[in-house]
Amino acid sequence: MFNRLRFYLLSMGIALACFSASAYAEDVLTPEVGIALQRAHAAFEAHRYIQAMHEIKEANKARHISDYDKYVIAQMQAAVATQLGDVSAALSAYEDLIQSSRTSKDMRRKLLLSEVDMAYRSKDYQNAITSIQHYIHEYGSTPQMQLLLVQSYYLKRDYVNVIQTVKEIIEADRAGNGKWHKPQEAELQMMAASATALHDSAQETRAYLLLTTYYPKREYWALLLHGLITNRNLPLSLQLDVYRIRLAVGDMLHAADFMNMTEIALQLHMPQLALDMMTQGYKLKVLGVGAGADRQARLKTMVEKAVAEAKAGNADAELQARNQKTGDALFLVGYNDVTFGETQKGLALMQQALKKGVRDSAIAHLHLGLAYMQAGQRKQAIAAFETIPETSAAYDIARLWTIKLSHT
Repeated sequence: MFNRLRFYLLSMGIALACFSASAYAEDVLTPEVGIALQRAHAAFEAHRYIQAMHEIKEANKARHISDYDKYVIAQMQAAVATQLGDVSAALSAYEDLIQSSRTSKDMRRKLLLSEVDMAYRSKDYQNAITSIQHYIHEYGSTPQMQLLLVQSYYLKRDYVNVIQTVKEIIEADRAGNGKWHKPQEAELQMMAASATALHDSAQETRAYLLLTTYYPKREYWALLLHGLITNRNLPLSLQLDVYRIRLAVGDMLHAADFMNMTEIALQLHMPQLALDMMTQGYKLKVLGVGAGADRQARLKTMVEKAVAEAKAGNADAELQARNQKTGDALFLVGYNDVTFGETQKGLALMQQALKKGVRDSAIAHLHLGLAYMQAGQRKQAIAAFETIPETSAAYDIARLWTIKLSHT
């Protein structure tokens, strides 16, 4: 009779029933348990799931219950509880089956997947997290499990663990140790949202930097640039650099922006840079059209004249700069040389100026990186950007340039 019950269990049409065909061929249900489970099976077949669960509980009350009895009871409980929508009872049965030595490694993996799915769908996020961590520990991470873990923390509103888990994913990705997979866009978005919920603006910025690094979309660039655009405390030279990174990443710029950046470059005695910016404005058809076209043309003429004068007086400017105690003037001469196309000479002068000493080393290294970039020396540019300390106002701009160069 009890061997027939095993056959019934196998034919119930539920995934868990396949466990009944264990490697323990000599196993037989004890009579008291077998009778109760036979009644449970009949009730199950008749869709009387409450009655079936009652019979399972009766089976559990038997005086003598073998390990095999417990195993079959767990199978029946998992099947019936699933039909009843009793997630707690189903998960308890799943866990018994997972922990049993009778369950094969492959079937244990399938059970864990089912356990994760059931817990997550029922919004039991803590049990989902526990099952996911168990799965990852036993079988390694998958992109789906990785995402479900972060989502479970997020939906549980455990924002601290969202951020911590995504940080671990990123560190593993950079180390290439294979523990985690490349951070997914949704994971980084949840990291940003968690930082927002925790009112952690620094972490929020870091999350958007990571989003821009891994998924360089215009909307992420816009979010990062917003803080720089609205920062009225930036010195004039960095205001110009904000315009330059905006131009490089394709941010929306208007005629007034091009006029403003041109005028700032002239004030900083960098006429060729001013001309290059105007040229881009005309190329993009932002300048030279509409009611402001005449004023823009007059400014361009003035800039071209300033470029000619700067080139003519460049040798004298270099001589005077060399005679000064600090390197600021020499650095400017070198930077202008780079914009004039004399890159090697200009870069050499900039390096000499840094050794001599400049007023703001961080801003100077930002501009050195931009000069290297203009010279086509990408690695040297990134190296210059990476020397800038986090305490400097130039730091955020340098990070954006590093991200931009990593995608070119």
